[in-house]
Amino acid sequence: MTWRKKGFIFNANSHSAWASTGAMIPTPIILSEKTVRVFLTFLDDDGIGRTGYVDLDSDNLTIKKISKSPIFEIGEPGTFDENGVLTCSVTRGTDDSYYFYYSGFELGRKIRYRLLTGLAITDKDLNLIRKFKTPVLDRSEDELFFIGGPFCIHDNGVYRMWYVAGSEWKFIDDKQMPVYLINYIESSDGINWPDQGDICISIQHSDEYGFGRPYVIKHNGIYKMFYSIRKIGAGYRLGYAESRNGIDWTRLDEKLASLDVSEDGWDSEMIAYSAVIELKGKLLMFYNGNDFGKTGFGVAEWVD
Repeated sequence: MTWRKKGFIFNANSHSAWASTGAMIPTPIILSEKTVRVFLTFLDDDGIGRTGYVDLDSDNLTIKKISKSPIFEIGEPGTFDENGVLTCSVTRGTDDSYYFYYSGFELGRKIRYRLLTGLAITDKDLNLIRKFKTPVLDRSEDELFFIGGPFCIHDNGVYRMWYVAGSEWKFIDDKQMPVYLINYIESSDGINWPDQGDICISIQHSDEYGFGRPYVIKHNGIYKMFYSIRKIGAGYRLGYAESRNGIDWTRLDEKLASLDVSEDGWDSEMIAYSAVIELKGKLLMFYNGNDFGKTGFGVAEWVD
């Protein structure tokens, strides 16, 4: 599995007051034959994230349009997403609406933050409506602090979700850092979910301490998961796993060895939050670079 970087695409670079920095967690859909829409999280000057998008020409991936205002705002004061929303998954519902699953930030005092999962659904005019003021995936005994980074597909009549979860913080280089695993959960309607999921990707190496938003495709009859690995002293790197059923996974991180940080530039320190789509017979990967996407996003193409 050889990937070739095709170049940098976009960073907010003071685009507006609500989109001052970054283009985080690229989440693409094929909007039409001519347009790919990539949903992104943009940060304001206070580091608070809101959802916007860029539209790309499907032939050459040049930018056609940038959202002028947020399409999804932070929650009301006191709610779980008052300090930022990170859109991680856009799923087509059974009625042609789109289900937007996102992570909401709760700031803590004795821990730095919590991540919980919320849901917004488009109406007939494609306006985003927050489904609940509360999370659709909330804390449980084994998912006490983190149940976020969701990615969902509607597969054979079932909504299937993979997400990051955990109940632990650890000190790394004198800084409190979260410990994430990747869990799996199912729903019949995409709205009501069980209280807790099951582990499907776990930490295997001594330099790992967590994962970033998983992204799953079905390609040639195999479920393929692209995720980010948090590594001590190295920031995020990309990981990869395969499965026949979407539940039991084999980690094959070495298959992404061709896609690493660059020698210099926007993705020289970190490479994360990969999202893979098939476009006009090609597999394309959108991904973030340094500082969790504050330097923007680019694209790579599968060539072998």
